[in-house]
Amino acid sequence: MITLRSAELTAGIAPHGARLARLSAPDRDGTPGEVVLGLAEDDYPADRAYLGATVGRFANRIAGGRFVLDGRAYQVPANEGTSALHGGPVGLDHAEFAADGVAEVPGGQAVTLRHTSPDGESGFPGALAVTVTYTVRGPELHITIAATTDRPTVVNLTHHAYFHLGGGGPVGGHEVRLHAGHYLPVDDALIPTGELAPVEGTPFDLRVPTAVDVGLAAGHPQLDVAGGYDHTFVVDDSGPRAGELRAAAHVREPVSGRTMTVFTDQPGVQFYSGNMLDGSVVLHDGRRAGAREAFCLEPQHFPDSPNRPGFPSTVLRPGEERRSRILLRLGTG
Repeated sequence: MITLRSAELTAGIAPHGARLARLSAPDRDGTPGEVVLGLAEDDYPADRAYLGATVGRFANRIAGGRFVLDGRAYQVPANEGTSALHGGPVGLDHAEFAADGVAEVPGGQAVTLRHTSPDGESGFPGALAVTVTYTVRGPELHITIAATTDRPTVVNLTHHAYFHLGGGGPVGGHEVRLHAGHYLPVDDALIPTGELAPVEGTPFDLRVPTAVDVGLAAGHPQLDVAGGYDHTFVVDDSGPRAGELRAAAHVREPVSGRTMTVFTDQPGVQFYSGNMLDGSVVLHDGRRAGAREAFCLEPQHFPDSPNRPGFPSTVLRPGEERRSRILLRLGTG
């Protein structure tokens, strides 16, 4: 486990899957506590819930695991029904990353992890060289994921931390605000229909802070399809900025007072209310993670983009770099 520290945060990084295994932040009384779900380091190779992982080569879902690029068809093995989820059964979440040494940076520390996915792995074309850099600086955790390829390919990379700002138990009291006027409805396989639907008048209108349980209780066919929130929201410019990054989400846990703002350069953010956690995941402290006892906010491109010409392109070609920048700003309020 690699440890990074600033005056406010302590992060633990596991090289298997370039994972955020620990993140400690103070509550309103200044008492530090864990805000992500993590496993014992030796348990990550058996994990199938993507806890804290860097996910790809293609985060989220590809319908049928199939796509066509430059006139050639490719097949990624299905690992969720008929769909390929997070790059199929062999993804970056189970790659062994090599870590550089911990570097001192102003206000904190940083580490970069590296891995190359070989040409043809899981059916994806091109050798994909991936770097993941974690930086803690003051109350902020910066995650930069970058990739280059030697053949045209499709790439969608994100980070899959499970958050609980109160330390444990159901997350229904967390107040979530998403800077998104539209979301992507999905079919029974959780594949986008192609529509960018307005959130207004639905439980997907989280433009004002809304407790997760309140949103879920409102009822909607899309919540029934996914068993809760498991949808991509289209990030707009309505929130604050951190340099070139736009705020996608702000979350507050009222008991601890902890807050988290998520900034990104990606077009969407997947909000997942932990619907599929079923008590089978045993955390590093011996607790079991049950349904809706954590949430995910995953900045990314839209699901099934290789099959949707109207979505922003996820094609990466030689000589280009695909970069995803995520900033988590912890605080209290």
